Amino acid sequence: MKIAMITETFLPSTDGVVTRLCASIQWLQANGHVVCVIAPDLGVNEYAGAVVCGVPAHTFLLYKDKQFSLPSRKVRKYLFDFQPDVVHVVNPAFLGIAGLYYARRLGAPLIASYHTNVPQYADYYHVPFLKPALWWYFRTLHNRAQVNLCTSRTVQQELGDKGFRNVQLWQRGVATDTYGSHYYSEVMRERLTQGQPGKRLLLYVGRLAPEKEIEKIREVLQTSPDYCLAIVGDGPNRANLEHHFRNTNTVFTGFMHKQELAEAYASADIFVFPSTTETLGLVLLEALASGLPVVAADSGPTREQIQDGVTGVLYNPKLHGSFTHAVWRLSDEGFRKTLSQNASEVAHNLGWSQACEQLLGFYVQACGAYASDREMYPTQI
Repeated sequence: MKIAMITETFLPSTDGVVTRLCASIQWLQANGHVVCVIAPDLGVNEYAGAVVCGVPAHTFLLYKDKQFSLPSRKVRKYLFDFQPDVVHVVNPAFLGIAGLYYARRLGAPLIASYHTNVPQYADYYHVPFLKPALWWYFRTLHNRAQVNLCTSRTVQQELGDKGFRNVQLWQRGVATDTYGSHYYSEVMRERLTQGQPGKRLLLYVGRLAPEKEIEKIREVLQTSPDYCLAIVGDGPNRANLEHHFRNTNTVFTGFMHKQELAEAYASADIFVFPSTTETLGLVLLEALASGLPVVAADSGPTREQIQDGVTGVLYNPKLHGSFTHAVWRLSDEGFRKTLSQNASEVAHNLGWSQACEQLLGFYVQACGAYASDREMYPTQI
């Protein structure tokens, strides 16, 4: 099968969407399929044997450290040259509009996947009045596809309630061969604790943005000198966070990749995750695969990843002090080690193969839906 993936973000950017796409591309290429990636032009031309076709990228107002592409006729050329059997538009917002339009002009079956709950972000960027318009916008884009995918049951229910059609759950996965407790490194622990390896090391990995609510972690550091924090990642809110965590035992590392990131997970004591706006939270799975117990804000998608008291501790994000109390529960070393062992066991069966096989099935499903309803999608250019 020839598959065109049109995505708003790709390498060298690092986030859960890119991680999932890379795993999918590797599996599809290895199993005899041909993938063409159409993405913002950030200097990457090939990945795992798949050609990456670039579209000029620009800085976006709210994310000045990240570049996006606007709709472009280049997408038409790439699609018509490649002649895909199916087009997969990932997180359609800007560039994805061109993907939706030209896939229809080409007469290709269309699948879209929803990875970022942008309407929820409106509260964090002080524009809550935009929520209805944002939901209308994304619903309109997604409902051009034969099949829509999302990554948690909670989001699947929400999208269905908002009028998104044919929403299917794309199951979770994690690179179990990349992460594990055996990546523990004394050198990494010295680095992340700033030379105080005896302290309890809290770890956050992810984008540094307002909607992640990373500021909440400071309350633990204020209540006890026994804790230190490592924040791995980057984003538009980094300067504000560095000011917020000033005079605390906190280190900002910037982005980490591959073995360096695996060592960071394995060398920490507790993974902390205050965000309530995730559609999945892939970093939670990476932490579990590393044998790292999680303290996370209780939300629908998080409950699907973390079993309270078994692989981590969930706290009430609306209750003051709940986060600190959850972290304190892991002061019991026996409890923490039990959660660590459970986390590793749960993640062991969450490799990417099943999720990728499922994705291929969705491609076949989209082709079947298109064939049975061809008259709605003109093939004339």
